[in-house]
Amino acid sequence: MNVRNIIAFVLIIASLLCLYPGLTEPMLSIRIAAKIPLLGDFELFERTQSVIEAIRSLYDFDNNLVATLILIFSVVIPVLKAVLLLIVLGAKKWRFRRHTYRFVSAIGKWSMADVFVVGVFLAYLATASEESISAEVFVGFYYFTAYCIISMLGIQIMDLREIKKTLSPYNN
Repeated sequence: MNVRNIIAFVLIIASLLCLYPGLTEPMLSIRIAAKIPLLGDFELFERTQSVIEAIRSLYDFDNNLVATLILIFSVVIPVLKAVLLLIVLGAKKWRFRRHTYRFVSAIGKWSMADVFVVGVFLAYLATASEESISAEVFVGFYYFTAYCIISMLGIQIMDLREIKKTLSPYNN
């Protein structure tokens, strides 16, 4: 394995290590309050959730389609993509590697992880300008953002040409 693929391997492992707390740690807190004369702030709503807690809440409130979509695009596909990339780096047969890498490229387009991070960040910025609504970003957001960036770097660094050169013609 060349240096680029070793770095790609380390980055893919690091991205998985960031994904877990990115999904399980609190990501965003939203608080809605009203200012009532003589009483001050009156809290109407406050919720702090991780991605996994949000999925559970959506299932609990019978928003099954939305919960399933978030589960698939923010949990299943990122994990599947990372595992398949590790297989691409470790597999012996060039044809299998090539097909697996193409499959990863195809499902990577359906991964909503990066879109999810941007959406959370935009929600945070949108609420920052409202006096009665406040939002706070927590550590889960940063881990999830790190997952997205590290995962993309790992894919970009991976060198499939080097893999093909090291294989003998009998491994096709």
